[in-house]
Amino acid sequence: MELLAVLGCALLLAGVLAEPCPSPCSCWSLGEPWGTGVDCSSRGLRALPALPRLTRSLRLHNNSLASIPAGALDSLGHLQELQLWDNPWHCDCHILYLKLWLQDFSAPALARLRCASPARLRMKALGQLTGNDLGVCSQLLPTKCLQFFWRDLLLIAGAIITLLLVAWALKFSKKLVCQLSLGRRRLRRNIPKTHKVL
Repeated sequence: MELLAVLGCALLLAGVLAEPCPSPCSCWSLGEPWGTGVDCSSRGLRALPALPRLTRSLRLHNNSLASIPAGALDSLGHLQELQLWDNPWHCDCHILYLKLWLQDFSAPALARLRCASPARLRMKALGQLTGNDLGVCSQLLPTKCLQFFWRDLLLIAGAIITLLLVAWALKFSKKLVCQLSLGRRRLRRNIPKTHKVL
């Protein structure tokens, strides 16, 4: 019985580490059944490698990353720890995805990141960037975000239509109740009272 439990744990652990570790990073199991640690720090990376989906801890600090491609972090639903400091972030339209993603993920992580270029934004915190700093961006969000926008818009429109139908149904039912009440009163007035004599 114990042998089966050990084999089950080994298979589970093998499933966690079954996703390939990106080169030149190192990966390890965090001891939990659904998590992997990925250390890509101090590797001179200029681009984000393909990361395991079950990454819980990701170290990307002290590299040469200037931006993160739009949508690159969206599949990391298990991520709990992210280290991005000491990278030469180039603060233009390409940094907007990372800024927005970090606003949702971790405000402290966002506060630690600083622009390295362009010169007018050097040392400015990513969290303090405004639309004026970034200039005119032709495509601010990845296509997935625009799909979510249309989906959300349809959901809101559906909710409004449902509320209007409920309000109309309540108004109609109130009229119907009033008409039924009046109808009963009229019927009572028109029906002669008969007394039975025994």
